[in-house]
Amino acid sequence: MNELFQTLLNLDPAWVYLAIFFVALIENLFPPAPSDVLVVFGGALAAMEKGNLLFAYFAGTIGSTCGFIVMFLIGKWFGERILEQGKIKFIKKEGLHKFEHWFQKYGFGLIVANRFLTGTRAIVSFFAGISELDFRITTILSFVSSSLWYGILIYAGYSLGQHWERIGLYLKTYSIAITILVTIFAVAILLRYMFKKKK
Repeated sequence: MNELFQTLLNLDPAWVYLAIFFVALIENLFPPAPSDVLVVFGGALAAMEKGNLLFAYFAGTIGSTCGFIVMFLIGKWFGERILEQGKIKFIKKEGLHKFEHWFQKYGFGLIVANRFLTGTRAIVSFFAGISELDFRITTILSFVSSSLWYGILIYAGYSLGQHWERIGLYLKTYSIAITILVTIFAVAILLRYMFKKKK
């Protein structure tokens, strides 16, 4: 990874922005990808006067939004077929309608929170498509979520400057904390469901 960033440091900044765009897009399809660290690197380049802050910011934001849209459309057009073939083990066909109803109720909130959740980015966009949420609203909320998240990362990279690599430790700590919280939340929902079913 260090060799990659050293190579990018010696390239024209335009290639860095292009890399940020594509990695942010791909992360929504085949997670995980180092888009967060790349965006921080883009902010650090601006601090070292070797790049442009806004270019790095919009490359990440637009790339992430495009990736979300692609996964949304995959879910909308092929989602039910994928589930019927048993490609996603934890969602059974008979439980799909309940899941769709739940996602239609809370889906827009999940989309806004999506970029701040680790390990769920592709899942949220996929099931937003299956649930056939409003495409225009979904796209806008995805853009807002990406804008907020990458704004934080760009600021962090710009603030850290040459010490931008420290962000790796912060992101790892954040990821662990969010994973624990999401797990606790999921277990609580499951226990509540099992209690109601038993009752």
